[in-house]
Amino acid sequence: MWSLKELHYINKGAAMPDIGVRELKTRASAIVRSLREQRTRYVVTYRGRPIGVLLPLDETIPAELSSVPAAATAWDVLTQLGQEISQGWSSPLTSTEILSNMRR
Repeated sequence: MWSLKELHYINKGAAMPDIGVRELKTRASAIVRSLREQRTRYVVTYRGRPIGVLLPLDETIPAELSSVPAAATAWDVLTQLGQEISQGWSSPLTSTEILSNMRR
């Protein structure tokens, strides 16, 4: 969890508007547009207490604050898992056929 000092560092000292969970749900499209176009940063609150931060994606966050792996790394892991599953697959049906049968 980020401290107020770390949030201050991420925001370069400028005040970030607070946005409650309900408002975020109601105005999600407008907020995403604001993130994308005006580079607005938000502190997300729940019952008045900060619980998270919304930042434009291409802004850099200090490595020690980021625990999210790079997207390429995540896809590499998923691809590897898919290959491992394929090697052990013993059913005459494909996974798509099995899912299709389950949905009937």
